Amino acid sequence: MLSFIARYFSSLWSLITWPFRALWRVITRIFPPREFTVMDIPRGNVYTYQQNSFWRFTKFCGKTGLIVWASWSTYVFVYHRPMLQMRTAQIEEMRATHDRHMADLQTYLTKFNELTRNLNVTDDKILHADKLTDAQKEELLNNRLKTWGEMDFLRTRLTEMFTNADYAPEYTKLAELSVEYEITRAENEALRKQSDLIAENVQQIATADSQIVETVAKMTNEHVDELRQNIKKINGTIATLGLNERDLVERANKYANSLVGAAFNPLTMDKGMDPKYQKLADGLELWNGLTKMSRILPIGAPIRDVRVTSNYGTRKDPFTGKPKKHRGIDFAGKIGTELMAVAPGRVISAGERVGYGLTVEIDHGLGFTTLYAHLSRATVARGDWVRPGTVVGLGGSSGRSTGPHLHYEIRYKGEPFDPSKFIKE
Repeated sequence: MLSFIARYFSSLWSLITWPFRALWRVITRIFPPREFTVMDIPRGNVYTYQQNSFWRFTKFCGKTGLIVWASWSTYVFVYHRPMLQMRTAQIEEMRATHDRHMADLQTYLTKFNELTRNLNVTDDKILHADKLTDAQKEELLNNRLKTWGEMDFLRTRLTEMFTNADYAPEYTKLAELSVEYEITRAENEALRKQSDLIAENVQQIATADSQIVETVAKMTNEHVDELRQNIKKINGTIATLGLNERDLVERANKYANSLVGAAFNPLTMDKGMDPKYQKLADGLELWNGLTKMSRILPIGAPIRDVRVTSNYGTRKDPFTGKPKKHRGIDFAGKIGTELMAVAPGRVISAGERVGYGLTVEIDHGLGFTTLYAHLSRATVARGDWVRPGTVVGLGGSSGRSTGPHLHYEIRYKGEPFDPSKFIKE
């Protein structure tokens, strides 16, 4: 025995705990540790939490126990209610039969006592029949025989009531049904208390639910108003592109990448539910869409010292002197001035372009791109992901330029438009 333990186990304690360690290995295999990530979208923070095997196994056991308890309670409640009603009806029927027999017994006993008294009176008259005529004596004898006949009939009925098998067991049946009735009533009382407790908990949950819905709805509305205020100044520009808030919200909810987060699936509530839930779901969808849209749209200035030297629109060409459409905005700046991305996105080109010189173009999603031209150096490459504030290049005077500056364009589906409303003042 000791050699066996020494061969397969390091100690006696290892042998004793072996079954528990084997069980724990099975549990960790079924419930391995799991990590999950929560993204705080407004602040841009990402939190990672870990659930170990013991915690997952404990939650599983708790949920399983709750489900089993709820199922058993429901079964007992549903099963015993019709049984209680049936047993109650049987008891009432037995009681009615018992009361009827007791009433008959009382009637028979009263009649039997009356006949016995009449028989005694008749016998006394017959004993003192010296002064009676023969007709009177015959009448007394006939009455005595009649009384005896009635008493014999009552005696037979009473004997049947106490000896008839169909009658005597009624007391036993009634007793058995009474016991089962009391047991069933006690079980039903316990279930009723549990039902009252559940109803009280449901009421508390309903109250908390209403408070949560009201609080979330209020917070959502406040954030929606704030977000709408932030993008209010670009509404006119968006309208000229054939867009509106609802279209952009729907497209923003469907858009996803590593910088702006996953797509948002709209919540659809059952029509039978309280309309407040669908209203809350619509508010959350609008809030999420506006939040993502405010992050995706290239709103802001690409340079720290904002000084516009040439606006979007028709102007005199600095080389030919003839009127020509200017497709962006020019910012004054020295060679080497840092130029920054105004929104998250991916670099789709970084290199020379005819007339533009060294350029960087960034795709922000929803069809919007930004273009930086006349650079002296590009600090990003095609395919790079950039965040707001990332330096994408340095100011210069490359290409068709009369001096150091930044030519900045915002395009929608490849076509430039007036970006002045998108630049924060």
